[in-house]
Amino acid sequence: MKKNIFLFLLMSLFTIVSCSEESDYGLPNVDVEALQKDFMQWWTYYNRYINLSSDFIAIDNSSNKISKEAFLKSLTTGKFIPAGLLSKDTSKTYYKLFQINPTSDKSIENAITGASIREYEHFKMEGQQFPKFSFTDLNGKLYTSENTKGKIVVLKCWFIKCIACIAEFPGLNEMVDQYKDRNDVVFISLAFDKEADLKAFLLTKPFNYNTVSVQKSYLGDTLKVSLYPTHFLIDKEGRIIKIVNKAARLKTFLANEMKNNK
Repeated sequence: MKKNIFLFLLMSLFTIVSCSEESDYGLPNVDVEALQKDFMQWWTYYNRYINLSSDFIAIDNSSNKISKEAFLKSLTTGKFIPAGLLSKDTSKTYYKLFQINPTSDKSIENAITGASIREYEHFKMEGQQFPKFSFTDLNGKLYTSENTKGKIVVLKCWFIKCIACIAEFPGLNEMVDQYKDRNDVVFISLAFDKEADLKAFLLTKPFNYNTVSVQKSYLGDTLKVSLYPTHFLIDKEGRIIKIVNKAARLKTFLANEMKNNK
């Protein structure tokens, strides 16, 4: 009899703990079925609420916690759509995989697959050594893999005709100004364009990064950049911390890195 009571109490405790763990997150923060019917509705939601470069808690379509790598790899198959989950702890972000409906807008599936392949490639590069480099900026200053050791390197990839790249300038200039008193961070921009064209352009569109000209081959062949703008955040040992395509996300990751390197 005592043994049965003990087993009952043990099973009850296990159930309470399990329920407690499951209650960390709840329902999706969006109607996933409705989201798949219209590309622009999905695109707006995805850009506003889904940040696959962040440190989120990954949940598969069976409601099991999985690794971020497994989550991103699943998305590359084109079979799933990611959605955020409501959580009691607002300091944590939960994303869950939902099966894409056969009747969903096919352009959503294609967009998710393309974006996820890129995010997965970026994720796999985190922690790797950034390729050796030797850049001379428009003012004749040399930046190399060696003379930037001990500094956090913030690198932007862009070109003059990229509207989204230029739109980021004001916000990035504010970020440079924010860290102007820190000697352990350097801001470098790699552009496609020729030196004369860049100098003329930057007279009308000031950009406070140290800009390097004629880098299209390096960006495409060495860094494998396929979407612009792209930002690399590199630690003091020359390892890649993050690769993102939005300045707002770069600012968050840089702020965390600077905080950890006071």
